[in-house]
Amino acid sequence: MDVLDLTRLQFAVVTIYHYLFVPLSICLSATAAGLHLAWLRTGSATHLALTKFVGKLLIVTFAVGVVTGLVQEFQFGLGWSAFAKFYGDVFGPTLAIEGMLAFFLEATFLALWYFGWGRLPRRVHAATIVTVAVGTLLSAYIILAANSFMQNPMGYALDPVTGRAHLTSFWTLLTNEVVLASFPHTMAGAAMAGGGLLLAIGLWRLSADTAFRTLSRLGAWLMLIGGALTAVTGDHLGKVMTAVQPMKMAAAEALYETTTGAPFSVFAIGKLGHEKPFLTVEIPRLLSFLGTGSFDGTVQGIDDLQAQYVAQYGPGSYVPMIPVAFWTFRLMIGAGVLGMAFAAYYLWATSNRRLRIPLLPAFLQMGAGVPGWIKRILLLAPLLPAAANTFGWVFTETARQPWLAFGISKVSDGISPGLTGAEVLLSLAGFTLVYGLLAVAWYRLVVHLARQPLSGTSEKTPAAEPVPAY
Repeated sequence: MDVLDLTRLQFAVVTIYHYLFVPLSICLSATAAGLHLAWLRTGSATHLALTKFVGKLLIVTFAVGVVTGLVQEFQFGLGWSAFAKFYGDVFGPTLAIEGMLAFFLEATFLALWYFGWGRLPRRVHAATIVTVAVGTLLSAYIILAANSFMQNPMGYALDPVTGRAHLTSFWTLLTNEVVLASFPHTMAGAAMAGGGLLLAIGLWRLSADTAFRTLSRLGAWLMLIGGALTAVTGDHLGKVMTAVQPMKMAAAEALYETTTGAPFSVFAIGKLGHEKPFLTVEIPRLLSFLGTGSFDGTVQGIDDLQAQYVAQYGPGSYVPMIPVAFWTFRLMIGAGVLGMAFAAYYLWATSNRRLRIPLLPAFLQMGAGVPGWIKRILLLAPLLPAAANTFGWVFTETARQPWLAFGISKVSDGISPGLTGAEVLLSLAGFTLVYGLLAVAWYRLVVHLARQPLSGTSEKTPAAEPVPAY
């Protein structure tokens, strides 16, 4: 691997690791806010206990996310200083606003919420966690707006003297059609990620407290509804992606020839090239619908797009890594669908209603409960949304190659000058070691929190009466 590949690998490792905690923080903050408001309305001691528990999970996850996020932003100076120099005037405002939101708004109000039990008026106290939830959404939107500039550059101009890009309209950057499509898709994926964690913890501790049953079913609903919304929003995002980056959709199917009524390959065995793999399972005309909204739509092929880009941008290869794009697209969908299936099964099996369906195995009957061997499988629920989110981002970024900012500059133009392979390898090894320790620390803290008994679930706290101490 040359210096460029090593630097790309380092940024990928840092970014993927950081993003494991981002959707969890988004979902946990919204869930804690929702549970807190539910407790205010109902006075349920179960809601109170779960609010505190989910809030503790949020604090641990938020802390790791902030640490890893700082390292990610440092990457622009460490490995991609040429990119930072050229696009600093575009990315500077977005990163500054995101930093203000993450380190001042979210962190401050999260601290106020944690230390405000029994010290702040009840409604003011509830407003602090709601502010945290809103802050995470705003922070996510700003970062996605910056990323959307790389997918579909808008709202900028090139300085005629320095050649640097600078913002001409911050509003245009925030209303980029890519961010408008990717934000709801990303938030739906976050719901799945947080739901998977809550489902696994609730299922693991099911016998310890009846409140954990509520937690597990809440997590399952988040996974199921989040998965359904991910599919709907992903369909819209796919059409936007086809409009602004047609090569990405072509790479997702390894479609080399422009095709009307193009099929979608669910699975394939064999080499991905001009000739179809020797074994493939296709859904007729589905790719055209995913890309254009019409089963008879035309999807441009890789060969035609390569010739078009050579004429437009000059000699070179504009074809991304086809096997990576092809398989990450399917692994993303497969992990998401499997996660939805896990959640749907759990909700069906643990329903208060019972329904006997002839010839259906006992463990699949409605209200029959979950057998022990399936419980052990369901404990892996958090891995599926994490995998879907990771594969989705790998597809999004690698299928844009060789562009750093689509149509403006290539990845090779953004690397820091003077970097050596030894320097990148040393820093990559250091980041990997530190991140491994952080992963162990986060896991142990989450397990420790999950093992603690939930306090106050055996009593009722009337919503209409003041509570002097929490």
